[in-house]
Amino acid sequence: MRKRDVFTWYGTHARADLEALLQKHQDEDVTGLDEPRILKIAPFDAMGTPLQLIKQFGGRAGFARAVHKLQFALYDKAA
Repeated sequence: MRKRDVFTWYGTHARADLEALLQKHQDEDVTGLDEPRILKIAPFDAMGTPLQLIKQFGGRAGFARAVHKLQFALYDKAA
């Protein structure tokens, strides 16, 4: 996954959000990672409000793009 440099596109806090999303997907098979409501549950609720977290990606569209890049890298590697 890291070879795809998905995490290097973003700042420290945004990378932490992406890593938490990835962990949530791996541990709990959570889907819909690009849904902002996921940011209301642990561990995201301790990282900031959903609005604060989304702003780290430049807004909702940037958040969705980042998650889609993450998912593409994840599924591209699995294929």
